[in-house]
This record gives sequence, C-alpha cells and structure tokens, in this order.
Amino acid sequence: MKNTLLLFLFLCATATVFSQTPTASKIKPPIDYYKIISADRDTTYVDTTLSIKKKYKFNYLRKDNFELLQFSNVGETYNSLAYSFDRLNLKPLFAAQSRHFNYKEIEDINYFNVPTPLTELYFKTAYAQGQQLDAFFTVNTSPQFNFSIGYKGVRSLGKYQHILTSTGNFIFTSNYHTKNKRYTARIHVAEQDLFNQENGGLTDNSLALFINDDPEFRDRGRLDVKFENAENKLEGLRFYGDHYYELLSQRDSTGYSVLTIGNVLSYEDKFFRYNQTAPYAAYGPSYETANLFKRTKLEDFNVKAYADFDNSLIGKITAWAGYNDFNYGYNSVLILDEERIPNRIKGNIIEAGASYEKEYRGFKLSGKGAINVAGDFDGNYLQGAASYDLNDEYSAKASLTVHSVAPNFNFLLYQNDYQNYNWKNELNNVKTQELKFEINTKKFGNASVSYTGIDDYAYFGIKANDSTPSPIQASERVDYLKIKAEKEFTFGAFALDNTILYQQVLSGDNIFNVPQIITRNSIYYQDHWFKRALFMQTGVTLKYFTQYNMNAYDPVLAEFYVQNNQELGGFPLVDIFFNAKIRQTRIFFVYENFTSIFASKNEYFSAPGYPYRDNVLRFGLVWNFFL
Repeated sequence: MKNTLLLFLFLCATATVFSQTPTASKIKPPIDYYKIISADRDTTYVDTTLSIKKKYKFNYLRKDNFELLQFSNVGETYNSLAYSFDRLNLKPLFAAQSRHFNYKEIEDINYFNVPTPLTELYFKTAYAQGQQLDAFFTVNTSPQFNFSIGYKGVRSLGKYQHILTSTGNFIFTSNYHTKNKRYTARIHVAEQDLFNQENGGLTDNSLALFINDDPEFRDRGRLDVKFENAENKLEGLRFYGDHYYELLSQRDSTGYSVLTIGNVLSYEDKFFRYNQTAPYAAYGPSYETANLFKRTKLEDFNVKAYADFDNSLIGKITAWAGYNDFNYGYNSVLILDEERIPNRIKGNIIEAGASYEKEYRGFKLSGKGAINVAGDFDGNYLQGAASYDLNDEYSAKASLTVHSVAPNFNFLLYQNDYQNYNWKNELNNVKTQELKFEINTKKFGNASVSYTGIDDYAYFGIKANDSTPSPIQASERVDYLKIKAEKEFTFGAFALDNTILYQQVLSGDNIFNVPQIITRNSIYYQDHWFKRALFMQTGVTLKYFTQYNMNAYDPVLAEFYVQNNQELGGFPLVDIFFNAKIRQTRIFFVYENFTSIFASKNEYFSAPGYPYRDNVLRFGLVWNFFL
C-alpha cells in the first residue's frame, strides 16, 4: 500500500505541474465533457460549483450524512439516526457492518471519460495529530481508453485515550470502448484497510466528570476509558471486470434496436480481526488469558452473464444468470461441552433475474426481480417503480419493493476468544416490504414518504441474564414510517436551507429504535467578492434530533446493538462555517459543535458511553486541476 501511495502521489504531482502550465493556443473543453459514469452506467459530469449541498458533503464519507451521527474521531464508525432499505442483496453480508460506512462496494465505484487529464485533491484537518486526504487522478490516453487512480487516507489520534484511526482506500479503474462503441470493457481494483483502536467508551466515573463539565477534565485525554489494549481492522481486496458487446445495433432517425450480451466477473477477499492484549472482565470469561486474537474471513467469487434488448418502441429488457461461490469463517472448530461451533459457512448460489425499463412522454416504468434458483441460501427480490416528469419543475415517483434475504454472516456464525461471542444459528430470512413515494419540485421543495414492514427482523441485543450482545430474531413485525422534506428559501444574498425528517415505529418500537424527529437548518449569506474573483458563503447550521434509546456500540463485533435503558439525544449541534470558491478551488472553514462552549452540562453522545465531538475549528479544501 505504501509503494502504491508513493506512485500515486508522483502521478498527481506530475499532473499538477502540467495543469499549471496550459498551452495558450488550446481552448479549454466545456466542463460537461468531463464525464463520471456510475456502476449503473448513469452519466454525470464534474461539478466545481460551491453550494450548501457541497458543504454537507465535505466530510470523511464525501456524502451527505444527515441521517448519521459521527463518533468523536475521524475514521470511526457512525450511529444511524434513520434507515433505508435500498440494498437488494441475495446472500448474507459480511461481519463488522459498522466498519463499512467508508468501505467502497462495487456499486460505489465510478468510471471516467475526460478530454484532458483531471486531478482532484481533498484535504481536511482531523483531530489531535492527524489529517485526511482524498486524492484522485484520471486521464484518457485516447478517446477510447481511460484510467483513474485514487487514494483516500486518514490518520487521526483523537482527543480521547486509545482511539487512533488509520484508514486507506486505494481504487484503480479503467474503461475502454472500440471506435464504433460496440464493445465496452471496464475494470476496477479496490484495496482497502480500516484500522481502529478500541477503548470501550468512558468509565462510569469519567462519564460523570464529562457530563458535569469538570474543568480539570476538559483535556479529554485525562478521562479514563474502559480499556486501552484493543483494536480491530477491516481489510478487503477486490478485482472486478465487466464487458459487453452489441450483437445487433440498428439506429436511424425512426428508432433503434440494440441487442447486447455481457459478462461480469468479480473476486473479493475480506478480513475482519479483533485483538486485545488482555481480556476485559465485562465481556465475560475468555478462553485466553492474554493476546486475544480472532480473524473472520470471507472469500467471495461471482460471475454473471447477461443480455439486454433495447428497442425504441418496446423499451429495455434485461435478463441475467449468475453464479456465486462463498467461503466465510475461521481456521478452527470450537468444541464445547454442550455444542460444537463449526468454522465455516461455504457453498454456492445460482441466481436468475430480469429487469425492464420504458420511458414515454415523461412517464417512466421500471421493474426488476431476481431469485436464488439453487444453492445454499434462499433469497429473492422484486421491485417496481413508476415516475413522471411533468417538466423541469415537477417530477414524482412511486415504488414498491419486496425483499427476502438471510441475515448477515455474523448472525449465523461467529467465533471469538471471549466465550460469550461464539454461536452457530439457524435463522429465517429477513423479509422486507417497502412502499415509497417521492416528489421533487423547484418551487415547493422535495418530499418523500416511505412505509416499511419487516418480518423476522434480525438484530443484536442483550438477552435476559446476559451482559453482552448476541443475535436475536424478532417474533413481532416491525412497521416503520419515514417522512422527509427539503426546501431552501432565498432572500437576495441570504438563504435558509431546511431538511426535516419525521419517523414513527408503529410496531416493534422496542427493537427498532430511531429518533422521532431529525432536523437540519442552515441560514447563510453568499455573494461574489473582489470583482467576482471569489464566491463566498458564511452562516450557521443547526442539526437536532429528539431523545431516544440510542443503539449502543460493541467493539468486539464492530456492530451496534439495541438497548432500552438509556435515552440520548435532544442536544443541538451548531456549526459556524465560512466557505469560498476561487476558480476550481473550494475552501471550507467550520467551527463544529459551537454551542458546547455555553453548555453547563455535556449531554452530547454518539452512543452510550461514547461522547460526541467537542467544539473544534477545522479547515479543508477541494481542488480540481484541468490540463
């Protein structure tokens, strides 16, 4: 990884030098020529503007984290304030899902097509001896061939004892098409490692000192934590390739008919390890008295063949068949007096699916479905959607999704040196039904309503007479209502941007905990200065969510679990910001959690025992170079 990073920095430096010495006779291509192609083949272009939405995305994840609550250090996990059910997987997901917020999945990878070399540098200060960098470079060596290389790295010591984070995401992509564009291929390689020291949160005595804002402990490093000898790490290496060829390509002024066949191949190795030099008594007895270490591994191989027929009258029909081979588990079997914990869940799955899309005079119908026709896990999904674009001002969409899939692998099998963290379970599929409506308008804002029902909901919780979390499958149904609205008001150079989310758990509220209301409001001023050489924004953002039984965090599992003994939340998070844009450079200053200065008690937490971030001034920028 270090050698790769050095090579990447050299390429970026070279591109930067060239980009700063443009040829006078060369005309700069329009910005919409710098294309970004998603995993689903949707195309957008590089956006160098500055807006309040860009401010919301200027964070470690590089996306709006309105429905998330970050921990005290950059690179740690996030607590979920709301939930979405967009992922349509047909087999269990890997362990340690709390470490996956910054893990780039196949659907997160973008591909590029640019007329000249493009470099983007993201930088932001971290906490107590640390920085974060996201650097990216892409070039077309010819109109047909593009490659990109990117590295996102974070290292931050943090304000509390033993919470150092060190993460790295290396992504290489390439795409190619023939001159007639009948054959297209794209590949990516992703190497990722996410390392976190774990301290179990503050001790009871330190919690009291923190809440009462004892002046002698405003240096957070003086507060005692539960332990200072544990760490976990998530690693992944993935190779992915997708290529397709147009067997039939008929296009003229009256219509088109295109028949395409393709093939997708991917292989991924994932590892999660938890190690601790000595056991912590609150986690129960341990099989080892020192040097606890356990590594969870998943080998995942996928191959898919597909064909789609796209006709101007009929629409687009796609059909596919796929094969998956998986191997999850550990190196040894655990034999106990009352049971035997195996070391592997391995097998294969054969899936089949189809999708359909048709657009006509503003109406768009779409549907897709897939099922595991053979193999070691049952799974299926069916999704239908209808949307209508009245004009550029108004659009609406309705969708229905039915999904059935086995719980994640660590619900089914888990091993650890702590005796309480060993199990082998036979669980039912989690069955989700979601009905969703969305409306987007330029005049009145955007709104969405979703109703989700979940049968056989699987979660981590603490059973009676236990002290540590374990998998539980709910006997009662969960019914979850979610209403979200967004609207920005402008008054000359002033603006007020509002996002509000209302949630109600109609049944199962003791196992599915969310705050009833989340709101974010930004009031700011923006204008051009210095003869329009600089565009600036300055203002205040308030984020608030009501009190609720916030999920607790378990470092051994690297998962959140349900608790109903402590309500947290109800504290305002106020950030003061100043943003500026000079050419293709966006500069950001933010003073985080400003109101904590005036609080008589510190009642802001990211999870039980884990305080939220104190007030701090941070600086960063996003800088694009075009040759």
